[in-house]
Amino acid sequence: MTATPVSGPVSGPVSDPVSDNGFGRPLLALSARAGLAAALAVGLAGCTHGDHGKLHMSDGLFHIHHHRVIRSANVLPPTDITTIGVNSFLWRASLDTLSFMPLVQTDSAGGVIVTDWYANPGNPGERMKMTVTILDKDLRADALRIAASRQVAQNGMWVDAPVQAATVQRLEDVILTKARDLRRGAIQH
Repeated sequence: MTATPVSGPVSGPVSDPVSDNGFGRPLLALSARAGLAAALAVGLAGCTHGDHGKLHMSDGLFHIHHHRVIRSANVLPPTDITTIGVNSFLWRASLDTLSFMPLVQTDSAGGVIVTDWYANPGNPGERMKMTVTILDKDLRADALRIAASRQVAQNGMWVDAPVQAATVQRLEDVILTKARDLRRGAIQH
């Protein structure tokens, strides 16, 4: 006798005694839940009201405190302890460096800062616009990208002009130096 594959929908429930408990729930999922409940019960059994439920696991990664499992913050690297999506030192250094320019957009989750056009009062015939993108959570030089636009006034109109590569490089250096200083200050405190 050979098995013939079923083509089309199967009517009615199909029960597999190994993976189904008869109520439509796989035994593996029920076993996993039961195991988790048992592990928590054993961990919490040692908790008493007098010690506020503190239980320190031997590897130091997890604590049970007030009957909640909490992951220790000392396990995370400093660059991951942030509420923004990018490296916080690069973010703050970029905002600080560009603080003299009007900001059009700041997106800390995406790591994008866009300025509006800025004309230096000492040279009103030229204006600049910057876009800073932070690409990573780590403080690295390649995690920073800067795009600059420059315009000059000609015959009462603003005309696009090339940006010197040294301008962008100097701005990157200033931001990276400030970010490193911020990190150094945070580590020392």
